[in-house]
Amino acid sequence: MSAFRTLDDAGALKGKRVLLRVDLNVPMEGGRVTDATRIARVVPTIKEIADKGGKVVLLAHFGRPKGKPDPKESLKPILPTLSEQLGRPVAFAEDCVGEAAAQAVAALQDGDVLLLENTRYHAGEEKNDADFTRALAANGDLYVNEAFSAAHRAHASTEGLAHRLPAYAGRLMQAELDALTQGLEDPKRPLIAIVGGAKVSTKIDLLENLVAKVDMLVIGGGMANTFLHAQGKAVGKSLCEKDLADTARRILAKAEAEGCEIILPADALVAREFKANAENETVRVDAVPEDAMILDVGAASIATVDGAIDRAATLVWNGPLGAFELTPFDTGTVAVAQHAARRTKAGQLVTVAGGGDTVAALNHAGVGEDFSYVSTAGGAFLEWLEGKALPGVEALRAKG
Repeated sequence: MSAFRTLDDAGALKGKRVLLRVDLNVPMEGGRVTDATRIARVVPTIKEIADKGGKVVLLAHFGRPKGKPDPKESLKPILPTLSEQLGRPVAFAEDCVGEAAAQAVAALQDGDVLLLENTRYHAGEEKNDADFTRALAANGDLYVNEAFSAAHRAHASTEGLAHRLPAYAGRLMQAELDALTQGLEDPKRPLIAIVGGAKVSTKIDLLENLVAKVDMLVIGGGMANTFLHAQGKAVGKSLCEKDLADTARRILAKAEAEGCEIILPADALVAREFKANAENETVRVDAVPEDAMILDVGAASIATVDGAIDRAATLVWNGPLGAFELTPFDTGTVAVAQHAARRTKAGQLVTVAGGGDTVAALNHAGVGEDFSYVSTAGGAFLEWLEGKALPGVEALRAKG
């Protein structure tokens, strides 16, 4: 990880005010946290800094308060869960800049933890305003970014601060960057990517970048139907962006020119209704009935994908292969995920996955803990797959 400055480069932390940008944008219901995954993931870095005598000052956003205070978007209700996960008390300041923040930071002893109020209560956050960044920086001696999920935004607390204070990647950010480097920038080959999901239109940049970087590309989900249509196959009533047939053909041609093997479904699980346990049948993709919808890949396609994974050393995965929320149309995603997990546990495959539906699909398959790395970052993970520079990451690159 020499390409990025990490906590290992930060020197002694005792007595230092450490501005730690975390992602606490967690699901809430009735004023309570319903999923503490994101909180749990930043606990090790908070503890490490506090245990080294640093004064931990947490910066985070919540929701979209549009640049002004909104009680419904306050971070304060997160405090009990954060304190419980951390196993120590966490102080709270009613603002992230100004007198309230300054007084709360001044009251910190070595090893204390303080959460500042929502950075998006100020319009300067999303504008990456210099004055607002300066006000944030006034409360810290150094800056640590632990929020990869927000690293694709050039905001004051995700990018601006890295130019005002000595800046480092936290342990979660470090793990994410390690995994992404291993997954696409410097992978063990052969490298295979699985891309699923509903629409080609949301993943054109992603597909165009991947065909130039991977050895094999599996296209599944609803987006595969657009590629099948582009090849002249009838897809019945399946979800299909027929107006993108030329785009699909262009991507296929680019893949051929780049020497990237494209793997499309050979057979499909089809049904007449989009509901769980709908009456279904497996057909070849060139024999889809006019009144049927493709809702998953079939057994022959699963075998083909598994065989391709067996030839690979690294797998990058974004998006399910079918309508995994509905049985039995989760069969393909579950089978392939479990096959990849077995090879990962056997030390034969490096697996990096990310994106909201992907995380849910892998957890549904019972393998969320078995992949080499599963990113909880949605937009940032996708932009990285698309080959885009992430402002919050670029700001942490080691100079020289």
